[in-house]
Amino acid sequence: MDKPLPIPTPTSQPFWDGLAAGQVRIQQCDDCDEWIFYPRHLCTNCLSSDLSWKDIEGTGTLYTFTIARRPTAPMFADEVPQKLAVVELDEGPRLTSTLVNIEPEDIKVGMRLKPVFDAIEGADITMLRYEPA
Repeated sequence: MDKPLPIPTPTSQPFWDGLAAGQVRIQQCDDCDEWIFYPRHLCTNCLSSDLSWKDIEGTGTLYTFTIARRPTAPMFADEVPQKLAVVELDEGPRLTSTLVNIEPEDIKVGMRLKPVFDAIEGADITMLRYEPA
């Protein structure tokens, strides 16, 4: 069974292009310097439309997580236990991802994380995962 994959939009395409190039790229407001994620048309702080895409390290800390010991959907049965995480980027925004290269018992809130670029075989998309830094 095929897994659902993101479909880039004109607004989010720079994010996905960055991942394909092995780079985390998010928006920053040119007026108030607020970092923004998920991709948008307006700043979430001052509502300016003057947003720029910036390459960042993509590092952060584990804000929270859960271990799904049953598949969240049938197509994810091969990933059990799923290590679902909210990562707080060093720039401030939080994003949802999955943790890789770590055992469930070793996961700790507050641990440092670094990005892993997971090019999906047979698809033109790279997913952003995280592993211990």
